[in-house]
Amino acid sequence: MNETKLREQICVFGRSLFERGLTPGSSGNISVRLDDGGWLVTPTNASLGFLDPARISRLDASSKLVSGDAPTKEIPLHKALYETRQTARAIVHLHCTHCVALSMLPEIDANNALPPLTPYYLMRCGATALVPYFAPGDAAVGGAIRSLAGKYSCVLLANHGPVVAGETLEAAVFAAEELEETAKLYLMTRGLNPRPLSKEQVSDLSVRFNLGKPPTV
Repeated sequence: MNETKLREQICVFGRSLFERGLTPGSSGNISVRLDDGGWLVTPTNASLGFLDPARISRLDASSKLVSGDAPTKEIPLHKALYETRQTARAIVHLHCTHCVALSMLPEIDANNALPPLTPYYLMRCGATALVPYFAPGDAAVGGAIRSLAGKYSCVLLANHGPVVAGETLEAAVFAAEELEETAKLYLMTRGLNPRPLSKEQVSDLSVRFNLGKPPTV
């Protein structure tokens, strides 16, 4: 897909996410890695619902701004995930309500934030890591992402929101949406002794869809 179409796609998906309340105000950001090693990324203080394709930030392979508006302050987390997860070509970072709520619960396992509640959670997300709180834009978040060694495509930032990588922008968006819905299911059934997928069911899905083993750190 050429750069013009990628810019348009960022705007289309951004508006969809915004209109459904998955990232309010000027929160959240999207990036796409280009064939030359550079990126397209949404600008700082920009609402995902009202993006202008021509103003999307264009960065070179060293993360230096080449054209467009100033980029999001969250460049460190995007950069760290691209560096450690080589299959990632797009990243979506949202401030969606249920994922943020999940990230604040005391019982959450940092290596496996959600149980396998649905097959599509496993198929689109695999497993989700939780990293500690960092102030927005803090470069130190890059170290936390790098410590995961690229094993996770879905990461929760404590008290902040999810960061989701995909092989395409569409895949990253769909996985982010699935993660939010699974977080919502977890919160709705918390304390009600819900029945997650069994080990046998998880194993069957892994074989059917070539999912591999869930990551551990």
